[in-house]
Amino acid sequence: MKSIRKFIIILLVLIFGASHAPAGTKNPETFILATYGTLRTLDPAACYDTTGGQRILNIYEPLIFYDASKTDAFIPLLATTVPTLENGGISADGTIYSFTIRKGVKFHNGAQLTPQDVVYSLKRNMIADPDGGPMWMLLEAVTGKNSTRDENGKIRPGIFKMIDDAVSGRGDRVIIRLPRPYPPLMGILANSCAVVLNREWAIANGAWDGHIANAATYNNPAPGHEPLLKIANGTGAFRFKSWEPSKQFVFERFDGYWSTRPTLKRAIVKYVKEWSTRKLMLQNGDADRVTVDIPYVPEVKAMPGLKIIKVPQLSVSFALFCQKIDPIGNPNIGSGRLDGNGIPPDFFSDIDVRKAFLHAMDRDTYRQDVFNGLVIMPTSPNIEGLPYHKTVPHYAFDLNRARAHLQKAWGGRVWERGFKMVITYNSGNAMREAAAMMIAENIMSLNPKFRIEIRNVEWKDYLVQYRNFRYPIFITGWAADYADPHNFLYTFMHSGGVYARFMAYQNDSVDRLCETGIDTVEPAKREEIYARLQRLWYKEAIGIPLYQQINIRAYRNWIEGYVPNAMLTDAWEDLKRLKKIK
Repeated sequence: MKSIRKFIIILLVLIFGASHAPAGTKNPETFILATYGTLRTLDPAACYDTTGGQRILNIYEPLIFYDASKTDAFIPLLATTVPTLENGGISADGTIYSFTIRKGVKFHNGAQLTPQDVVYSLKRNMIADPDGGPMWMLLEAVTGKNSTRDENGKIRPGIFKMIDDAVSGRGDRVIIRLPRPYPPLMGILANSCAVVLNREWAIANGAWDGHIANAATYNNPAPGHEPLLKIANGTGAFRFKSWEPSKQFVFERFDGYWSTRPTLKRAIVKYVKEWSTRKLMLQNGDADRVTVDIPYVPEVKAMPGLKIIKVPQLSVSFALFCQKIDPIGNPNIGSGRLDGNGIPPDFFSDIDVRKAFLHAMDRDTYRQDVFNGLVIMPTSPNIEGLPYHKTVPHYAFDLNRARAHLQKAWGGRVWERGFKMVITYNSGNAMREAAAMMIAENIMSLNPKFRIEIRNVEWKDYLVQYRNFRYPIFITGWAADYADPHNFLYTFMHSGGVYARFMAYQNDSVDRLCETGIDTVEPAKREEIYARLQRLWYKEAIGIPLYQQINIRAYRNWIEGYVPNAMLTDAWEDLKRLKKIK
């Protein structure tokens, strides 16, 4: 855990400007955040992005959550204590966890929290297990399987009984039984996928009916058709008021909250993709905080009346190659053939194509021109701040090498015939837009027969499209679910991992290493396994490492209460902590 503690130590909060609130604090009981992230779903079983996680974790609550800025220590929320070996909450062999459930907690609809709500919630989310969702983490911990379905999409025999047996209630306690020790479990239980639903309310709104014999009926709902997509009923300090897609999301204070009542009455997250508009809102005090991509930091630093906070993140962004693109009606691959007017669906299965694109990324220029040097440049998914991090080789910017690889690719046909394709990024993200343009321009400079178009897509649609294998290259990020290399290397490299799956990347040796890594307890052996995986990331040329962000948060100086944590990204606000100085 030394690297985690070191990372926490260097997590610096630098605040510039006056600490007093200026006269004329705007909207004194309302917090307004302007950002470009769009919301896809409010269903905790399906949500697997930071935008949705922010909404869910303010409306619902898990059993435990992070202790202030620590990434490996927790405080109780709906549990009364955090289980440990010392207090008997964790069995000596590390396979049984016991949580005493807090009494006197109300859901937003007035119902009382019970241990059976907790049992139902954990089971229901694992039973739903939507494709591309977060439930692989909890499933892996409590069943030893990363999905309720096999590689062919068929439900695994006996999986629902395993889920049913793993989670149970006993008096005022909830017991979780694991097939083997799983150290990251506590971090998973602090995630938005482990928040607690009201059982009766969820069933009434179409979620799992509570009978294990009927579980298959509720498994893998289609994207956009999950039962809790647009509704919510949690125990959090704020309740769901309204949601206008691609416009705004409104929270209102829940006056029946079991703990300290927030000072804010409401919070509004506004969708504003243009930086010029966000900047003006911040200047005028029409927003209390706005998303500030690194290229715009100098402009923000020049503004009076702000607090600027730097937070190194346990998150990373990559440009990822899809090796098996869906060709049906797909405008992103042109003709779908290697004829100069498109690319075949398996274009990136050729390692020479992948290496050429890797050599086309000018990391030094990107670091300076886009981030003003205020960034960490990763070399693999096991980023700085995680245990067993190694700096491994990377593909240096070299257009001569890129040319040589493309001349070899597909037996020389790529160079001879040329190609046409589209690279996409999520709307409003200037850092990813710059990466897409750099890669495209550098590749096109090698041969006039190479044509690459850049397009932006709203985040909620982007999620759906890359999960349907529609993009040749998709640019996305990963924020830590828990501070362990398994959460990153499995995600990007194991064939069942969230991103490796949508890259259609599969290597049996890599899969075995990922599985052995999480099953291994001895630190020295884990270190060697993860070192091998990091080296294989380079050798296999799986994707292009872009950036490990140092998040810059710009608040009006009348806002207090933000607590930095490397696990929690720019989308996150713990609304119950915030207050305005009037």
